[in-house]
Amino acid sequence: MFQKKYFVYWLCQVGGWGLLGLVYIFFHVTLSQKHDPNFFPNLLLFLTEGIFFSHLMRLIIKGLGLFKLAMPRQIPALFVTIFTMAFVFSAVDVMLTKFLSIDEPMVKNENLISEIVRNWFGTGLFLTIWGLIYFTYHYVMMSRNDQLDKIKLESLLKEMQLKTIKSHINPHFIFNALNSIRALVDENPARARTAITELSNILRSSLQAEKVEVTPMEKELALIKDYLELEHIRFESRLRVKYCIDEITLDMPVPPMMLQTLVENAIKHGISKQIDGGLIHITSVANDDYHELTIQNTGHLASSCNPDGFGLESTQSRLKLLYGDKAGFAIKNIDDNMVEVKVLIPLSAN
Repeated sequence: MFQKKYFVYWLCQVGGWGLLGLVYIFFHVTLSQKHDPNFFPNLLLFLTEGIFFSHLMRLIIKGLGLFKLAMPRQIPALFVTIFTMAFVFSAVDVMLTKFLSIDEPMVKNENLISEIVRNWFGTGLFLTIWGLIYFTYHYVMMSRNDQLDKIKLESLLKEMQLKTIKSHINPHFIFNALNSIRALVDENPARARTAITELSNILRSSLQAEKVEVTPMEKELALIKDYLELEHIRFESRLRVKYCIDEITLDMPVPPMMLQTLVENAIKHGISKQIDGGLIHITSVANDDYHELTIQNTGHLASSCNPDGFGLESTQSRLKLLYGDKAGFAIKNIDDNMVEVKVLIPLSAN
């Protein structure tokens, strides 16, 4: 990566000064009325000096750490460096042309100091242009790198947030499930073995949930069925479940354990508070541009109830992190004894 960057730098150096040389040659050929035998040697020397002094100026800028200075100090420091280097450039150019006897005929009798000062403005102009291009490139690359670092940081933060949210399993559910299984060990050993398998599936899914952002709806549905079977041991006939699943949605990706969290929330705040228990109705359909997931449960959402408990809040956070503003989430009473949670997942993101 470093070698490629260095190659591009020298390509731009030689290309930029070479282009300036072609401009000089063009105007010399088209506008010059007198033949100057020293034109090409003089031009070659000037371009070589230009490459050398612009590269030297780059080393000085980096060595002095000008990019690390605050902007009010950086700009004056840049121009002081440019004009100092331009003066040295001009002095060296004038003295070498005289030493090699390739200076222009019109300046042969000119005072050395006045010739250096006159030449200073030209070299200063070229080095100023070079410096502005170099600083512009640096700031574009710095801005690009900052943007990449910001994106990487946001991605890391998003990943950490998702892992934190997905790793949450209600410990009360595990304790209740273990207590239910313990009661079945003597009463119904076969059902106890099945319940252990169902609990194992849920725990395995919770571990895998940290590794992926989405999972097929079919796999999520199997997890929910295992969860509800375990809860059915505790609630028995008080828990009734109804599924309305469009087969086309079974392959659609959903956030792992999101529906399990919502179903758990429905049982905790709805079914468990009803003397006669109630119904959990799970619906999954493809509607227009969205995968529409609906969970209805017996109960009532009181106006004083906090809708931002961990289960609902984590669901909204995950949808926001994964789909931005494209996803939808809503919870409401649909009659006097039924609560509905609706999740809209954009199909374009699937």
